[in-house]
Amino acid sequence: MFMNPLLPPLWPMIATAVETETEIAPLVLAGVLLSLVVVYFASKLGGEVCLRLNLPPVLGELVGGVLVGVSALKLLLFPEGGLAPEDSLVIQLLMGSADLSPEAAASVFSAQSEVISVISELGVIILLFEIGLESNLKELIRVGPQAAIVAVVGVVTPFSLGTIGLMTIFGVAAIPAIFAGAALTATSIGITAKVLAEINRLSSNEGQIIIGAAVLDDILGIIVLAVVGSLVKTGEIQISNIIYLILSATGFVVGSILIGRLLSPFYVSLVNRMKTRGQLLLVSICVAFVLSYIAQIVQLEAILGSFAAGLILAETEKREDLEEQILPLADFFVPVFFVCVGAKTDVSVLNPAVPANREGLIIAAFLIVVAIVGKVVTGFTLFGKSELNKLAIGVGMIPRGEVGLVFAGVGAASGALDPATDAAIIVMVIVTTFVAPPWLRAVFEGAKKEEAQEKPVPTPE
Repeated sequence: MFMNPLLPPLWPMIATAVETETEIAPLVLAGVLLSLVVVYFASKLGGEVCLRLNLPPVLGELVGGVLVGVSALKLLLFPEGGLAPEDSLVIQLLMGSADLSPEAAASVFSAQSEVISVISELGVIILLFEIGLESNLKELIRVGPQAAIVAVVGVVTPFSLGTIGLMTIFGVAAIPAIFAGAALTATSIGITAKVLAEINRLSSNEGQIIIGAAVLDDILGIIVLAVVGSLVKTGEIQISNIIYLILSATGFVVGSILIGRLLSPFYVSLVNRMKTRGQLLLVSICVAFVLSYIAQIVQLEAILGSFAAGLILAETEKREDLEEQILPLADFFVPVFFVCVGAKTDVSVLNPAVPANREGLIIAAFLIVVAIVGKVVTGFTLFGKSELNKLAIGVGMIPRGEVGLVFAGVGAASGALDPATDAAIIVMVIVTTFVAPPWLRAVFEGAKKEEAQEKPVPTPE
């Protein structure tokens, strides 16, 4: 075989690469294990503190993530934030205890962060599967028109107010303004659903409307993000891409539920025939993962697939057993998601002492007002429904959470957002994510107290 003498020998390079990979693999595992210890410690500490302060534990998990993340202790970091491996205390510990070289540290940092991010994504998938199990498909269909109104108003109002306000008041260019307006349309179904479950309001009319609207918001948000992304890349909106996303979203949601209900007897029969341990949980998780995969490849969010799977399996006789078995799995994976959301949030953009932050803070104040008002008004668009807690519906749509961070990340990566606008979006996401959970709880508890006071006191005969 002819070999070019000018080229370096191939086998030594391959051998070196294999040797390096073999050396760092145990350290990647060690980094993941340490990171998970940090995640669970932060989630439990934050959750316990918030629970004792009569606040939603999910808020504590987010705060715990902030404390161990880029904003404070730097125990849980991710390279997409522009951070170096030596910024992570976990990597520093590995470098000190395992004689890890700086070159290998970069590979360990990247691989460890990727593993934690994947576990985080699995966490939100399992969370939405659990929420789907706890939801009632018939109730969601019943409140469907109301949820659709809330979702559409919750997208159109903040998007139009945000975009027009940034262009006219602050003189922001069209594309950054449109991107910021698009970020205002998001709703974090994961955060809202967790709070609703914690206060036992998930099955209420308001809870079902919020969940239904949040799911629709997710679909509409994906479409808006695709449209804005196309506008940034090509300078024009591709109608064909919009039509495809609308049709794929509608077809997936409706089709998965219809086909799932037809196949559910086969699912029950299969589980009943199996004799091995964990058959119900594993078969059900496979259903959730398959639908999540399909949702992902048709350019939707994987969480829509897992939520649809939960709705389908909730209609079967296995619902109660599955709800019980999914809890330990959710306890393992879900905290990783919420802590990671907090860890990736850089609250240093809130520091007004830094001159570069001031313009962003002024824009952020405007975006926060629009973000809150644009969602709160959604509940009050349900005319003639006096029995509903309309304020609770609006408040439940406020948190942007990880969805808002996705918009900010895509905007920054595409170059569409200047630093001030990017910082403003991050601040808006932080405030709405942390304000909404305690506010939602307070609104429901306030309504409960009013109902108790209005009840007539029985008089003795």
